[in-house]
Amino acid sequence: MAKSEPHQIDIHVGNRLRSRRLVLGLSQEKLGERLGITFQQIQKYEKGTNRVSASKLQAAAVVLSVPIGYFFEDREPQTPDGLVREVDEIGTFLVSRDGVSLNRAFTSIKSKQVRQSIITLTKALASADETGTQVADTERVASPAPQ
Repeated sequence: MAKSEPHQIDIHVGNRLRSRRLVLGLSQEKLGERLGITFQQIQKYEKGTNRVSASKLQAAAVVLSVPIGYFFEDREPQTPDGLVREVDEIGTFLVSRDGVSLNRAFTSIKSKQVRQSIITLTKALASADETGTQVADTERVASPAPQ
């Protein structure tokens, strides 16, 4: 019997579980302890390889301080033929360790001007990366304007 691929909704629920866990700074082990399961089971839930039962999903919602509907939010709608659209690159990045870390650091910056400078710098670096321009060319973008 061939092993079937995880269902898209199971992958989505797993991504949402992982995202919230990372935002709260919980390890898979700590979340597993609070839910009474192993960290390996948390890994399987997060990958979508194992489905989360209704009772575990309810318990996870309590532990993660979110309504149960949180796990289904931002889900891509199904196309008429029943196929689920590809996962959005931005959403995938946001639930990654780098995405959570970057967002935490960025949202902790109080100065709107500094945040805007970071956005400008990031866009310049991305543009340079796409065109093969030397990174040194973007240094002028990051430098504050003379007062």
